Amino acid sequence: MNALEPVRSVLFVPGNRPDRIDKAVQSQADAVIIDLEDAVPLKLKDEAREIAKNKISEHRDKKIIVRVNALDTEYIMKDIQEIVVQYLSCIMVPKLQRPEDMHTVDAYLSQSEKIKNIEQGSIQIIPLIETALAVQNIYRIAAEPLPNPRLFTVAFGAADYTLDLGTEMSYSAEEQLYPRSRIAVACCAAKISPPIDSPFMLDIQNLEALEADARRSRQLGYQGKLCIHPKQLDVCNKVFAPSEDEILFAQKVVDAFHEAEEKGHAAIQVDGKFIDPPIVHRAKKTLHLADNFSQSSKAKEG
Repeated sequence: MNALEPVRSVLFVPGNRPDRIDKAVQSQADAVIIDLEDAVPLKLKDEAREIAKNKISEHRDKKIIVRVNALDTEYIMKDIQEIVVQYLSCIMVPKLQRPEDMHTVDAYLSQSEKIKNIEQGSIQIIPLIETALAVQNIYRIAAEPLPNPRLFTVAFGAADYTLDLGTEMSYSAEEQLYPRSRIAVACCAAKISPPIDSPFMLDIQNLEALEADARRSRQLGYQGKLCIHPKQLDVCNKVFAPSEDEILFAQKVVDAFHEAEEKGHAAIQVDGKFIDPPIVHRAKKTLHLADNFSQSSKAKEG
């Protein structure tokens, strides 16, 4: 399993607010994104880079990602030059649209890693898929071979995607069904970690709507969701983790199958449900995921 996995909730925090960064890394978020893009005014970009660099070192035991500025801006090269330091695990690149863009980002990272004597390829990439072109190219982006295998997964950005298409985000999220599905299928086909879904932005206070939106994305194959407020963390952590009933059933499946194997059987029934090797494999993944979340929770409490 990748060192960043699993991530049920990923909390954005402005790169120019060191106080909020400190609070974010102590929150229940599975990972934190220090944002150098939309959340930071142009005149504060330099200050935000310096803060981000310091916080990465200060919180070296946390899962910290930095969202740099887009490839078509004048800021991304300086972002990478400044924030590539020891203990940085991953960067998020907004509005990445083509497989060749991955090579450009890889080259920027490789150059900075070499200059700073950091292991080549150690910093991973999460492309933020936010345009129609990016959705159209998603499998090629996810499967593109790089000199340094850096791709952790991809994330979906619904706000810019709907803006690109001239549509609006809705509570039913019908306008997001196609891109969400295409992205999830592409990640699975490319054999990378499941994607991370767009933040729920329609009403931060409406946690019921957030839960419904998160359950839709989990059903499509997403591992977690981007969050724009700490209030959203508990809901996402709950939705994207196996429930107690799922864990109990998974354990029952694994135990029953092992017992059946010893008797020479390969297919059985558990609680009236047909169980064969693929179902057992899924049950083992559920138990492994639950164990990871349990260990993560204990580490935060400690």
